[in-house]
Amino acid sequence: MEQHAVIALSVIGVVATLCQWFAWWIKLPAIVFLLLAGIVLGPLTGWLDPDALFGDLLFPIVSLAVAIILFEGSLTLRFDQIRELQKVVRNLLTFGVLIIWVIITIATHYLIHFSWELSLLFGALMVVTGPTVIIPMLRTVRPNANIANILRWEGIAIDPIGAILAVLVFEFILSSQGHGAISLSHTFVIFGKTIAVGVMVGASSGYLLGLILRKHLLPEYLHNVATLTIVFAVFSLSNHWSEESGLLAVTVMGIWLANMKNVSVEDILDFKESLSILLISGLFILLAARLEFAQFEAIGIAGIILFLVIQTIARPIKVFICTIGSELSWQERTLISWIGPRGIVAAAVSALFALRLQDLGIEQAELLVPLAFTIIIGTVFLQGATAKILANWLGVAEPDDKGFLIIGANAVARMIATTLNSNGYRTRLTDTSWTNVTMARMEGLDIYYGNAVSEHADRHLDLVGLGQVLTLTPQKELNALAGLRYRSEFGSNHVFFLSTEKEDKDNSSRTNISHDAKILFSDDVTYAKLASLLSKGAIPKQTNLSDSFSFQDYQDQYGKRAIPLFALNTKQKLHFFNSEKDLIPEAGWTITSLVQEDEPE
Repeated sequence: MEQHAVIALSVIGVVATLCQWFAWWIKLPAIVFLLLAGIVLGPLTGWLDPDALFGDLLFPIVSLAVAIILFEGSLTLRFDQIRELQKVVRNLLTFGVLIIWVIITIATHYLIHFSWELSLLFGALMVVTGPTVIIPMLRTVRPNANIANILRWEGIAIDPIGAILAVLVFEFILSSQGHGAISLSHTFVIFGKTIAVGVMVGASSGYLLGLILRKHLLPEYLHNVATLTIVFAVFSLSNHWSEESGLLAVTVMGIWLANMKNVSVEDILDFKESLSILLISGLFILLAARLEFAQFEAIGIAGIILFLVIQTIARPIKVFICTIGSELSWQERTLISWIGPRGIVAAAVSALFALRLQDLGIEQAELLVPLAFTIIIGTVFLQGATAKILANWLGVAEPDDKGFLIIGANAVARMIATTLNSNGYRTRLTDTSWTNVTMARMEGLDIYYGNAVSEHADRHLDLVGLGQVLTLTPQKELNALAGLRYRSEFGSNHVFFLSTEKEDKDNSSRTNISHDAKILFSDDVTYAKLASLLSKGAIPKQTNLSDSFSFQDYQDQYGKRAIPLFALNTKQKLHFFNSEKDLIPEAGWTITSLVQEDEPE
């Protein structure tokens, strides 16, 4: 048995990693493949039985894992990101929750024939929109900043609200079953106590941890471990004082830390992101493995109809009412109303309450989990497959990855960035020199002030709309590091290097960069040469080729006075000149070159 448990845990880890990799490869939310993997390992083959594997520890482990996931997500919530959209987010988290709760409750009662109490509970569980699904979906869809910030805030902050509502309904069900006195005032007392305890414990813990980090009272190597244990302690303590207030407490704690001045949470966030990926992957597989096909058959077509009601009626009504009076366009509202997938919190909390209600003998309680997974699978599959198409059709998606990340903001980099911008290509420059950064801003260029290969850049350097990298600094080592760093992000075919000295052109010395490096321009063109020509007054010029003026004619006319940089073909596709491949522009192409006015001595 012990050996089987070790093998099962190892298989879950390997399968989870493969699902995440495959999802990254084909640009779909990983939850799709994690759910399929759990169904295959569990009900389909019977190989994985989570209840037998973990026993009574299964749901305590699930609860702690959900707490970590919510804390990690709340660490990314900064008030300055939604300063102009606070009203919309507040509306979505208050009466927007009530709107969708009422609609789902009524639909569940009449479609699935649940009792009103059970319908209220399911409606409370389904008001959430999982951050574990929304955030990967946003990376794929790439909507504009307004949409992304609203969906991210809603997805993270609404999870504890849904859990609290579920607790209130659960208490009401207990009362109706004779386990307590039915009292509206009693319900409000529980609600108030849950909110008060969660906010108090979360805020005070966040403030104290922030002070510890700000005053450097902990060595750096203990930051991650200490934070993790504090999250566990806060979650447990809050739940001990008021049941199910723990999720609210860890969310408030994370938001407090994220917005506390002079407190760096970058290292903690890096650690928690990796941990969250592992936990999310394992939890989805485990919870999906507990499903039974017979329960899905009991729901039947009514479950699909309920999903369609939530997707096409409940969510749009909520969003359009909550955004009345905002500056959001109807296109932005439409995409927000379409994206609302359910995630791990809905799955975990529904499984937890289903067990408790089954122990109480509540009819149809066993159908809560398969019905929740029907909504989760339906929203993830439909929205994952259509959201990007809808965003592009509505015109609210960020531009395609045709832009350039340029390492360096020196004179050479600024010249190339300006010429690319004039041809309709986006650029974003990075540099650690304040002088270079200032000059770039004065020229109207988009600039990131910082080291492109730093952890700060990993967190704050916006790569949306960028698909290629040009390393244009005079520092060979920085160029090589940047190439290695962004090759995994953009692919080796989209990373270009500018030589810092002529020896870089030799294959023997290219190991400092990469064996498959794409070296820009001709064999004798280096950073020093381009910088020297610019200082002597050389300027970039564009020349159109035609049947009567070929590329050979262009070379005969300009000779060595022109250094071809790149060419645009008839479809406006850009091609860089490089030493690895002879580029022969044809009629209708446009060549951009750095040209000297006079013949050099």
